[in-house]
Amino acid sequence: MVELATRTTQVTQDEVTPDIVGGRPSAHTPRADLDVPQGGCTAPARADAAQRFRSMGLPRPRDEYWRYTDPALLNADAPAAVALNGDEFEMFDHVDRLRLIFVDGVLDAAASDQGALDGVQIERLDQADAQPDHWVADIYGTLEQAGQSPVPRPFAAMNTAVARHGLAIRVIGTAPRPVHLIYRRSDPAADVMLHHVIKVDAGAELTLIETGMSGARSNALIEADLAPGARLHHIAAIRAGVDRVAVSHLFGRVAEAASLKSFVLSLNGSLMRHETVVDIAGDDSVAHVAGAVLGDGAAGPFHHDDTVFVTHRAERCESRQVFKKVLKNGAVGVFQGKILVQPGAQKTDGYQISQALLLDEDSQFLAKPELEIYADDVRCSHGSTTGAIDPTALYYLRSRGISRDRAIVLLVLSFLADALAEVEDDELRVEISERLEGWLNRHALASGPAVGTA
Repeated sequence: MVELATRTTQVTQDEVTPDIVGGRPSAHTPRADLDVPQGGCTAPARADAAQRFRSMGLPRPRDEYWRYTDPALLNADAPAAVALNGDEFEMFDHVDRLRLIFVDGVLDAAASDQGALDGVQIERLDQADAQPDHWVADIYGTLEQAGQSPVPRPFAAMNTAVARHGLAIRVIGTAPRPVHLIYRRSDPAADVMLHHVIKVDAGAELTLIETGMSGARSNALIEADLAPGARLHHIAAIRAGVDRVAVSHLFGRVAEAASLKSFVLSLNGSLMRHETVVDIAGDDSVAHVAGAVLGDGAAGPFHHDDTVFVTHRAERCESRQVFKKVLKNGAVGVFQGKILVQPGAQKTDGYQISQALLLDEDSQFLAKPELEIYADDVRCSHGSTTGAIDPTALYYLRSRGISRDRAIVLLVLSFLADALAEVEDDELRVEISERLEGWLNRHALASGPAVGTA
């Protein structure tokens, strides 16, 4: 193993051309100098990302894809996240899986499961980085860089430049059980930066699960490279504290006849932004991106932003974007989704739907669906709706002897069903549904939802 050098390169605020408004730095100014690790096989990618970050700076509120979400909240001092009063449950605890536990963004090997997993090679990112000819050098920063066009993603470039912690996962066969990344925190104000690199070889398959809270503020990034015929199932279930802010990224590259499916469940959090960028590069491949969001602004601000960009570059490929948000007590939900069909990507089947169920009149859903098509033999559609509980459906259930509270829970679960259906594993899908029902019983009925025409 080659010892990593400890020298760092400083990316200063002056180098990023700060934008000063009223004598104070705007969100365009970095929150701090960036320490870019030197040495290791990822050094060229880190240096390139740092240079790109110098050019981009941080996003501004008037940037096209930040108009609905204030980036300054992600650039402020990390808040001291409020504890969850014992409700920091561990999901999927009955599922046979390999548990890898991160505390304040650092892998805790002693607390994690020991032993190997057939068909999967797992290393810490810093260990992989210390090996000159490691495969991680071929992927680290590559998918993130490709995903910067045509929409710049400064927080992703920042992550690539400075992230020291994460995993390098190579899947060489069919994993017999999921890999479960569990995020915990010991420091209430933990400020976390994580970068995972996943390579799924031809014909290999893996289910990757993420749960928990990695910090009061976090910037997390996954780069997933799928070879021909590979399959990756990604499930993230994030139960955030009231004051938590986070930005996460999933960059995927899908080769011929491969399949990438990602589902994200989000509960609470002051500001959460999930960016998913998928490059469908091989014929006959599939990419599904889905999410279910439940937000209650009763205890503090809630703002959740899903931003998705799927590019079709090959023939006979399928993509789905399915996002459902249930919002209450002034919660705000955002969806920005795009399907780009490049010339020559004939027989494309692209589907996009974003819907919100508002349980009171104070909540808000902001949507920006987009299609951009340069091929003539395609089938693409998108839609977006916002509504309240359907009074006719509610009356129907109550007329069958179902209580009002139970009827509302059933209607909300029915609303979320399309997003949950994107989780292929029956056992995992059932547990997610049970967690949603529990949240609804605690939150959605607290003050009575709005009832109107859905």
